Amino acid sequence: MESSVIQIPEAYVNILQESELLGFQQSCDRKTGFLLKGLAASKPGGNFLELGTGTGASASWIMDGMDEGSTLTTVDIDSRVQSIARKYLENDRRVSFCCQDGAAFIQNLTERFDFIFADTWPGKFELLDKTLDHLNVGGFYVIHDVFPQSVLPHHCGIKATKLLKTLQNRPDLDITEMDWSTGLLLAVKTMV
Repeated sequence: MESSVIQIPEAYVNILQESELLGFQQSCDRKTGFLLKGLAASKPGGNFLELGTGTGASASWIMDGMDEGSTLTTVDIDSRVQSIARKYLENDRRVSFCCQDGAAFIQNLTERFDFIFADTWPGKFELLDKTLDHLNVGGFYVIHDVFPQSVLPHHCGIKATKLLKTLQNRPDLDITEMDWSTGLLLAVKTMV
């Protein structure tokens, strides 16, 4: 059952409509969005990173939770899908878009973040350690699609199982696995 209490970002509705026309089926659902919005709201003045803009559904939720002093950098290699996100979100001065390979972006990172939503291979299945090196203590690392999805290849589920074990074994993270939506994981960085 979907909640009718939580306000849904207007951009999210528009983004989903255009995503459907484009045939893009990997947008985050409302349950994931509710979590992203709440977590973003808990980081006033935060520096946010999204790896895998897609069409911008997740970014719309993150931005809805961010305060005016926060910033979001969102990265995707596919300019065609990212153009939908730009259409609905880029007029907000808090967001900056980067259209490049996620692995190259991570390799060149110099700044640190309070919140990383890893929604693509780089930062999730590739370059995990390098990505987590740029997460501040107390910062959130969030992934979804931990459960097998019909729109994702079968091997993604196998990789997700390995990823969960890797994250659980890290002494610098406190892990919360959520058995709902598409399967979510929230990791809080507890030490450098």
